[in-house]
Amino acid sequence: MYSFMGGGLFCAGIGNILLIVSTATDYWMQYRHSSNYMHQGLWRYCVPGKCMTHTDSIAYWDATRAFMILSLLACFFGIVIGVMAFIRYSSFDGFDKTFAAGILFFISCFFVLLAMAVYTGVTVNYYGKRYGSWRFSWSYIMGWVAVVLMFFSGMHPDISTKANTQTCLILMFIILLFSSRYLLHVCLPDARMPKKL
Repeated sequence: MYSFMGGGLFCAGIGNILLIVSTATDYWMQYRHSSNYMHQGLWRYCVPGKCMTHTDSIAYWDATRAFMILSLLACFFGIVIGVMAFIRYSSFDGFDKTFAAGILFFISCFFVLLAMAVYTGVTVNYYGKRYGSWRFSWSYIMGWVAVVLMFFSGMHPDISTKANTQTCLILMFIILLFSSRYLLHVCLPDARMPKKL
């Protein structure tokens, strides 16, 4: 049980670091504009030589920022409660701290998944039509890795039985399998996909 909790806390700690780095950095997407490569994050956009703060209040940026911050907070409180359970902190004995930490990790996963979905949908529909040469960058990819880590952090024996865990893993594999072609095309636009026979 404690090794399971330790693994969950380790995944949550790494996921929280990735969430912080992803939210704070300026490499969510890169694009070419007027023969210059530019990149942007949730807070700033950068042209060669300087970076400027986003001054416009655009709804999808605001939504993505809010969901990322809520995810960070849920993850942080989940880690605190998980550490309290791991060291057998005796305060608040009336509730199961490992269960509460697992729920908070799932809530964090849900918020970061919403942030990534909003950003992906708007970016693909807007920048995909406006710029010919663009791609998602490493800050964005870190956000998706954080989704997976937060999901596995929330796996707790009381929340998920062995059958439910296997079902979730199979569903994640199927989703990754069907979306891999699209993700490779969007993240690596120069990658050549095999032609259908």
